[in-house]
Amino acid sequence: MPSAEMTPASTHEPEPVRRTTAEPVQPTREDEVAAAGSELIGGPLGRRALLGTSWWTPVRVVALVAIGMFALGLVQKAPCYDGAWFFGASSQYTHACYSDIPHLYQGRGFADHLVPYFDRLSGDMDYLEYPVLTGVFMEVASWLTPHSGSIQHQEQWYWFVNAGLLMVCAAVIAVCVARTQRRRPWDGLLVALAPAFALTATINWDLLAVALTAAAMLMWSRSRPAAFGVLLGLATAAKLYPLFLLAPLLVLCWRAGKWREFFQAVGGALVAWLVVNLPVMLFAFDGWSKFYRFSHDRGVDFGSFWLIWAQNSSHPPTTDFVNTVASVLVVLCFLGISALTFTAPRRPRFAQLAFLMIAAFVLTNKVYSPQYVLWLVPLAVLARPKWRDFLIWQACEVAYFLGIWLYLAYTTSGDAHKGLPTHGYHWTIVLHLLGTLYLCAVVVRDILMPERDVVRRSGDDDPSGGVLDGAEDVFVLGAAAHPPRHAAHSDGPPVDWGRPEHVPHEERSL
Repeated sequence: MPSAEMTPASTHEPEPVRRTTAEPVQPTREDEVAAAGSELIGGPLGRRALLGTSWWTPVRVVALVAIGMFALGLVQKAPCYDGAWFFGASSQYTHACYSDIPHLYQGRGFADHLVPYFDRLSGDMDYLEYPVLTGVFMEVASWLTPHSGSIQHQEQWYWFVNAGLLMVCAAVIAVCVARTQRRRPWDGLLVALAPAFALTATINWDLLAVALTAAAMLMWSRSRPAAFGVLLGLATAAKLYPLFLLAPLLVLCWRAGKWREFFQAVGGALVAWLVVNLPVMLFAFDGWSKFYRFSHDRGVDFGSFWLIWAQNSSHPPTTDFVNTVASVLVVLCFLGISALTFTAPRRPRFAQLAFLMIAAFVLTNKVYSPQYVLWLVPLAVLARPKWRDFLIWQACEVAYFLGIWLYLAYTTSGDAHKGLPTHGYHWTIVLHLLGTLYLCAVVVRDILMPERDVVRRSGDDDPSGGVLDGAEDVFVLGAAAHPPRHAAHSDGPPVDWGRPEHVPHEERSL
């Protein structure tokens, strides 16, 4: 069987250069966009620069930049905070500063001290329609909110308290990404500076699940499958999408024969999810199941290709049809990812398949809220840490962010028709779909042509792979079982993939 440790090189090529984990990758030396952008702060890093001699380590810089960008995102919400959330039907959309958080403070009973899942709500929504851990997060924010003064004053405070808690989540995400691939800490800047990340961070509570997922990816990269499972279970208790990460992990562990670690991860995830959910399931089943019933019964909604179909057809698809076909499409995407995993010339990196799996779910789902981009940002950075491709995708997401609010402004402004008409909004949906598909295509190309993978060109195998990093293959199919004698042509320097080296304890600090 072929080994994941070896990449044959042509006998006519120069001897490969061995790189060690102690040698960090400098983005301004390997990424032309990063090098051009660095001119704003003095230019690319020089050959004689002294590294590791300052308090300003990459991880600390990334964390501070993430907090700074998050603060700019809060400033962008200022028109809504000052009144657009409370006055005018469309002003929160024309200013593109909408957030669910202040509206749900009263709408989901937090202003009246109702207990989520246990106390029934008045109105169309009988129970809180969020997973349990997100409900706990919302309730804790309510405890920290002053329940005095006008309801507008309380909603402003509720949003502000949630924003503070979500800022912590944003910093955790950036730090986890910076530390997941040891020699690439500066990749965390892609997360910290992502415009769509800052714009959508306080629309909803998704950052909680994203932070737990990023922490889970960090634990897996440190070869701690049980801790990975626990954090992934907690993330799934906050949002459903992290559960899908177990699918690519299954096929990767299958190819590498790492069954023990896979079942440790699954066991940890199941136990953590049950610890959070079981008490509510036993004593408030109707409230607990509301999220799952709402997700199933929800019709075609914003951001999906299903909406384009429904709004341009005299016979729009039914909810049951969409649920069935969307589920089939996700399964087919997983089968395609599995085939790619088993037949790729080198075992794909975990982050690559994780991104493809979540992207498949996002692309086929019946709704795409603008904050769902947060699910993909950390995984996209780990899968393809290339500024050009990342910014192309982010530009498409920012266009969609503006498009949905302008469309809602159009539909809520009456005869004034302020904003973007339906067909214009459809084009922003198409742009979002194409941007995500573009990034998926680049990641698939990197899997099929590993010499194009910027992470592996630096000499690493799978720095986010934990026990998979440098492991030998035990099950492959097709051409992967018979690797070519000569490597494919690459413009970059030849590298020796090698096994992961031990990192001293003192180098693991911030």
